[in-house]
Amino acid sequence: MQPEPFSTARLDAVPVDPVHADEMARVLSDPALYTYTGGAPEDTDTLRARYERWTAGSPVPGELWWNWVLRVRADGGLAGYVQATVRGEHAEVAWVVGAGRQGRGYAKEAARGLVAHLMGTAGVRTVVAHVHPGHKASAAVAEAAGLVPTDEREEGEVRWRRTGGDQETG
Repeated sequence: MQPEPFSTARLDAVPVDPVHADEMARVLSDPALYTYTGGAPEDTDTLRARYERWTAGSPVPGELWWNWVLRVRADGGLAGYVQATVRGEHAEVAWVVGAGRQGRGYAKEAARGLVAHLMGTAGVRTVVAHVHPGHKASAAVAEAAGLVPTDEREEGEVRWRRTGGDQETG
C-alpha cells in the first residue's frame, strides 16, 4: 500500500519515487544535515537504490513504509522529505529539510501536515518521533506538530509522542 499525497499551505508532499534521487541528492548534500543523525550525504545512485527499497515496501508483514518528498509550490523545487513507518494505529515519523531551505518554516509545516494526514485519514492514533536532545530545531518541529517529549529514550534520543485526543496541530 503506497502513501497518499497530501498538501499544506506551501508544500505538496508527493510519494517518493526513484526519479526524485537526482534532485534530492542535491537537497541533502550538506554534511551538516547529519550532525545529529549520523551518516553522510549519499550520491544519486545510492539514494536511488534507497528510494527503490522504500517504494518496494517493508518486508515486515503489517508494517508500511510511507515516504514523501516535499515540493515547494512557489518554485517547484524539492525541499526535503517526511516519512512514517506505520504499524496499525501507531506511526513513527521523521522529517528532513535541506540546508538551503531551512529557516522558512517548511519543516514545521510539513510535520504538522504529516501528523494531520496520518491521524485524519490513515487511522493512526499514536505518532512518535525520536529527537536528539541537542537538536533544538527538530524539537521545535516536533512541538509544532503537536508531539510532546516523554521521559523515554531510544539510542540516546528523546521520544516525542502524540496520541489521538492530544492537543491539536496548527
